[in-house]
Amino acid sequence: MRPGAPITHSRGRSATRIFKQPRTIEDRRKLARVLPERLEFRLPLAVDVIDGPADKAYAGWPERIYVLGVGGRIEYKAKPGPFGFKPDEAEKSLKRLVVGG
Repeated sequence: MRPGAPITHSRGRSATRIFKQPRTIEDRRKLARVLPERLEFRLPLAVDVIDGPADKAYAGWPERIYVLGVGGRIEYKAKPGPFGFKPDEAEKSLKRLVVGG
């Protein structure tokens, strides 16, 4: 999660906030708490460390959805957003993983 971009609430309400770029991992964790605490985001959330190895490995900018399977295997990789941002495709991939089909 990289702070600074507009965040849209799960119910469609705009929740745009501007945050300073974090300087420590604890700053980044505090910012990550905005999703579950204020925006009712109820999925597991991973926080990249300050030097950003996950960001570099998964090219999450501008927006990117990945579904990771057992052992970190990439099961679904969306094209960059906003036009490649297709949550329905990611959901299908998640369902295949959960039901084993």
